[in-house]
Amino acid sequence: MQKNWYIVYTKPKSEKKVAALLTKKKIGNFCPLNCKSILQFRKSKVVYEPLFTSYVFVHILDSEVHLLRQIENVVNLVSWKGRPAVIYDEEIEAIRDFTGNYRDIKLERTQINLNGESKIADDRSYSIDGKILMIKNKSMKVNLPSLGFTLIAELEGEGIMGREVSFGNKELSLQ
Repeated sequence: MQKNWYIVYTKPKSEKKVAALLTKKKIGNFCPLNCKSILQFRKSKVVYEPLFTSYVFVHILDSEVHLLRQIENVVNLVSWKGRPAVIYDEEIEAIRDFTGNYRDIKLERTQINLNGESKIADDRSYSIDGKILMIKNKSMKVNLPSLGFTLIAELEGEGIMGREVSFGNKELSLQ
């Protein structure tokens, strides 16, 4: 049997606690954090908060799914058509790369597509190792079709033309 990525739905504001409990029980998990800069008392402060509210990703065998409901602050697993929804490894890697390279990430709801097909009506869209990447003006987007979200990050600087943009271990030169 192989391990798959699943989504655990948690009580509000307890994503980090659930991730810590999963790590303590030696269950592979991933709670993507969004690095945000906020202005507080005339000072800029960096805050790390969960990118997906009430979601923690777990990497377990199908036979171990029932163990997740026994963990404190776990409400249920996110399901699709009566079965726990399986998230593609490529999408987890795309989230890791995106959260590792960019700050102040915004989420945008898109249509869920479990066939792996993704259509972006733009001439500046690229595919890097199966990850759909769109770069327009000063923003970069990665589409996550099985999750139904698009990650959006604003690039810093004048513009992106003539620059190299890194995504994971790939460098993309924009002309």
